[in-house]
Amino acid sequence: MDTRRLYSFIKIIDAGSITRAADILHIAQPALSQQLSALEAQFGQQLLIRSKRGVAPTEAGRALYRHAQLILRQVDLAHAAVEVSGRAPAGSVSVGLAPYSLGAALALPLLKSVRERYPDILLHINENFGGVISEAIMTGRMDMAFIYGAGPLRGVQFEPLRTEDLFLIGAPGDTAPHKAGEVDLDELKDVPLLLPSRIHTIRQVVDAAFQQASLLPNVAGEVESALTLVNAVDAGLGATVLPWSAARAILDVRSLSVRRIVHPVIQVKLSLVTSDNQPLSEPALAVHDLFLELITAFDETPHEG
Repeated sequence: MDTRRLYSFIKIIDAGSITRAADILHIAQPALSQQLSALEAQFGQQLLIRSKRGVAPTEAGRALYRHAQLILRQVDLAHAAVEVSGRAPAGSVSVGLAPYSLGAALALPLLKSVRERYPDILLHINENFGGVISEAIMTGRMDMAFIYGAGPLRGVQFEPLRTEDLFLIGAPGDTAPHKAGEVDLDELKDVPLLLPSRIHTIRQVVDAAFQQASLLPNVAGEVESALTLVNAVDAGLGATVLPWSAARAILDVRSLSVRRIVHPVIQVKLSLVTSDNQPLSEPALAVHDLFLELITAFDETPHEG
């Protein structure tokens, strides 16, 4: 298998055009077309559908595209491993973090710790939704991620790390019913809530809890930005629902009202996920272990809310 052909094939799919891919790769279009023809002959399948608007992969082409990404990723890892063998871990490591989670709270400590302990590792942090991150891990574009959920999911290995209760976060001195730092779910039906969109696990868990209680949440707005969400709550535009670790991170910089939701208690699971198809590289394994250290240190750090 000629890995150059696989690389060219990926570029053709990404560009959506053989002409554009040839420009990107700085090779003649006839030579690129010849590489594509050689691939199709090797697999005995048509890989692309050609039209006036460009090219699109067939089912066989989509399958090859996924595997080609994994193959080239493994080749890169092999080169990196050989190059740095006997030296400190070095190379690129990509980590995904779910918004409104402990992972997001640990993003800066992780970046700082990696720079201090492993200066030859280039850390890429991507804060995104679980579905997007899981797909990136399955296709080899990301090494690991800290997301909501405990699986199972094909192609992804879940390492459950913690289960967290959800808390109602409101402006200081708000008048929502509460007792001893807790609030019943049925007392929230009239509280304006600022929540992430339905693609987010927290929103799905909150909606499911309201539905089981035969209630409808009063959603006053959908906010995907953590900074905007905190500012909106601080300004009294509504309350939000977050796991304790995210709420604790907010309390470090804001004075907000925090109460645990009870009757019922609502919980989310957080897991560290990696690919089922390929082992972690040496630098990725180093970052993985460092991330676990930071989670343990976070749990052991006393906090006064």
